[in-house]
Amino acid sequence: MTLRVGFIGLGNIGKPMARRLVAAGLETIVLDAVQAPVDELVREGAKPARSPRDLAERVDVIGVCVRDDADVRAVIGGDDGLLAGAARGSVIALHSTILPSTVREVGAAAAERGIGVLDACVTGGAAAAAAGKLTYMVGGDLAHLERCRPAFETSAAKIVHTGPLGSGAATKLCNNLMTYLAWLSAFESFKLARAAGLSQEKLEEVTRSNGNLTDPMLAFLALHKAPAETRKSSGVQATLRSFATLAEKDLAVTLAFARECGVALPGTGLVSQLMASVYAVEDAAGG
Repeated sequence: MTLRVGFIGLGNIGKPMARRLVAAGLETIVLDAVQAPVDELVREGAKPARSPRDLAERVDVIGVCVRDDADVRAVIGGDDGLLAGAARGSVIALHSTILPSTVREVGAAAAERGIGVLDACVTGGAAAAAAGKLTYMVGGDLAHLERCRPAFETSAAKIVHTGPLGSGAATKLCNNLMTYLAWLSAFESFKLARAAGLSQEKLEEVTRSNGNLTDPMLAFLALHKAPAETRKSSGVQATLRSFATLAEKDLAVTLAFARECGVALPGTGLVSQLMASVYAVEDAAGG
C-alpha cells in the first residue's frame, strides 16, 4: 500500500521537504498558516487540509516543521489537533528545533492513543532540502523510523538514529550551537583581518588549507563580501533579520536545554546576543 503522508509547516525548510514528497509520487496532504505555499504545492500535486485533525485523519505518517515548542503543541493538541484525528499506528515526525522535553511530552500524549512520535530533526538548509541532501537526526522507536523511512528518504542524504525519543532534538541543538559559534569565529576573524589591512583572499587560502574554514563558513562569509548597498537594501535586510531571529530562537532553546542538563554554556549565552551583528542586521541607528 502506498504511504500517505501529511506535512504541516511549509516554510524555508518545510516547503522543499514537502515538495520532495510530492515529486516522489507519495500521496501528500499539506497545511500551513499561510495559504500561498499550500496553493503552490497543490498545483504540483499535493492535496490541502482544512486543519491538523483533518490532515491526520487522511494519512499514515505526518511531518511537522513549525517554528517552536508552542507551535508544535498547538498543532498536536486540542479538538482540532493531530492527536484528535490520527489513527492508531500512525506516526508523527517532529522536524522542528524544540526542547527534548517537549518531544517527550508529545510522545507520552500520543502513546496513550496508540500513535507513534519521532523527533526527526534535519540539518543542511533549504538548498539541501530541495536537493534531497538533508541529514536527519532521529530519536525514538526504530519501528517508527522504518515506518517513516520512505518519506524521510525523499529529502535525506543520511538518516542517523540518535537513540531514544528526545535525542534527535538534543543532537540538533548541539549541532546548531556548533554552527552559530563557527559563524561568529569566521565573522570576527575576517573583521580583524580587514581592520589590519590583510588580504582576505590570503586568509581564506590559509584557513581553507588547514581546515579551519569550511564550505558552509565560506558561503556565510559571502554575505559580508557583498557591497554595502546590497547588504543594506530593505529586501536583504528583511531576510537577514529573519535568519538572525531564528538563530536567536534556536540558541534560546539551547540555553534552556543546557539549564535542564545542569550545564553552563557561557559562550552560547554570548553568541546568542551577537547573532544580529553576525548576520549584518542594521539596527535603528543604521549600525
